[in-house]
Amino acid sequence: MLALAVAALAADQLTKATVVHRLRVGEAVDVLPGLQFLARAQHGHRVRVFTGRLSFVVLLTAGAVFLDARVLRALGSAASARARRHRLLLGGSVSNLWDRAYNNFVTDFIYLRVLPNFNLADSFIVTGVALLIFALVRGDPGERVESFP
Repeated sequence: MLALAVAALAADQLTKATVVHRLRVGEAVDVLPGLQFLARAQHGHRVRVFTGRLSFVVLLTAGAVFLDARVLRALGSAASARARRHRLLLGGSVSNLWDRAYNNFVTDFIYLRVLPNFNLADSFIVTGVALLIFALVRGDPGERVESFP
């Protein structure tokens, strides 16, 4: 049932472990033009509002993970598009939560010159949220109500 969430968590943790073992913080490796692997340790929250308040960030993230898991459970185990989006969000959220609780920081390593550093978990979270917003605005194809002729 939660295979996608577990796969997202495992992929993120594996890539972060690889980066930590191969690069020092601040060290960069060019991958493609405009793309680098640049190891960074993020001690606060992405928007830097909660920097230095790790306990609060862990509690806030844990609350979000709990709510997301409740929504996923309410959607049921059917392989609906809605449930898959929540599983992606859940996997990314749990992975970053684990890093904050266990390491006291999150490892960011993907650097595109037009964006701040991020990791796979961030990508999963952003993708899941974007898909949820798209579904809210447009609706899921299987649940559309036909308009009047």
